[in-house]
Amino acid sequence: MNTPFDPEPKKPGMLSKLRASFLTGIVVIAPVGLTIWLVWTVIGWIDAFVVPLVPARLNPEEYIGINLRGIGVIFLLLFTITVGWIAKGLIGRSLIRWGESLVLRMPIVRSVYSGVKQIAETVFVQSDRSFEKACLIEYPRKGIWAIGFISTDAKGEVARKVPNMGGMISVFIPTTPNPTSGFLLFFPKEDVIELDMSLEDAAKLVISAGLVYPNEKIPEEIAQKIAS
Repeated sequence: MNTPFDPEPKKPGMLSKLRASFLTGIVVIAPVGLTIWLVWTVIGWIDAFVVPLVPARLNPEEYIGINLRGIGVIFLLLFTITVGWIAKGLIGRSLIRWGESLVLRMPIVRSVYSGVKQIAETVFVQSDRSFEKACLIEYPRKGIWAIGFISTDAKGEVARKVPNMGGMISVFIPTTPNPTSGFLLFFPKEDVIELDMSLEDAAKLVISAGLVYPNEKIPEEIAQKIAS
């Protein structure tokens, strides 16, 4: 028997159920829709830039009369592969050195070229120099912790002139929500706490402003006990 102090909980009405279903649908559709829209838009940008540069006799659209979305991407991939194949040869390397020598003589152009080349080599070529692990460091002051990505041990003049016997580590501190920008800082090794989470999980944590935490891995011994 229900008393005035223990009222029977009200069942959600039809409007509440529709609202909950709508929000659930948004959560499911939004990531997929945004991803498709972004990929479709980028393909359109590449097509708009590349297709006008393709000779008419090589463009399939001239023969079938239909706008083929993504044809520019295919031509760009083929062109990039061809240039890379030529650049690996002796003649290609000689041409690249000759072209770079001309570019490096231009005051403004050489600065832009050098910066873009360094970024491209870092991202696409020097895969062995990627970040090693995620870590925690006290920044910007003691008692405040920040997520960082361990780059390498400090070397050269930096390592020689910093008075620390234990060695220094270069750490990249990303910003939220854009982890591609941040600060390069050097910390003593004993002040850096390495994390077990992957670099991808740490990046998600930074991008989400602390809303998306990685699932903590269960130690192998405990996992075996649970399985048994």
